[in-house]
Amino acid sequence: MQNRCLTPELLDSLPPECADAAHSRRDLKLFNHVMGNPAWLRRTLPQVVRKNERVLELGAGTGEVALALGDLGLGWSGLDLVARPGRWPVSWDWHQADLRHFSQWENYPVVVANLVLHHLTDADLMALGRQLDGHARVLVACEPTRRRRWQWVFRGVCSLIRANHVSRHDGHVSIAAGFRGSELPALLGLSPRRWAWSASTSVRGVYRLVAQRIEP
Repeated sequence: MQNRCLTPELLDSLPPECADAAHSRRDLKLFNHVMGNPAWLRRTLPQVVRKNERVLELGAGTGEVALALGDLGLGWSGLDLVARPGRWPVSWDWHQADLRHFSQWENYPVVVANLVLHHLTDADLMALGRQLDGHARVLVACEPTRRRRWQWVFRGVCSLIRANHVSRHDGHVSIAAGFRGSELPALLGLSPRRWAWSASTSVRGVYRLVAQRIEP
């Protein structure tokens, strides 16, 4: 599995209120915990977020990840195509918008992406990188690792949690659109002269990136 392959995901085409979409959102919540993403973000963010810095979560969805980290006391905001979740705290901002057309990057020095960047084309990632390079200080991301073996592992997890056909399809194609090695910072165009970053793959197949702007 050499090159990224982007395939439309079924959940994106379903009405939010339909049963298949609801089941898939339930599956996604379980996948996040199996992958260890909320726990890793809980350990990582306090090390890189400075006092009073605002955090923007890309593709915040139903708010599950942010709500799981609510006790960290971060100034959290969400960005997603969907409307503000009912449980989203009133003190947190919500931006219902396409991240490709978002215009308030200057307000957010810290950007978090959890299972969202693999949806973007290479051109979209380069455009996002220009916004980050102009305004952000930190990017923290959890994405699928693009390896065929993780597709096989994913199938097993689907059986264990009784994932529906939407989740099975979307997870499989998400892994095919994932990242390896230095691909993500390269696709974002993060210059090593301006950014220090570390990318790794967890034992559960999660590609994790922490990028911080180099300050004089």
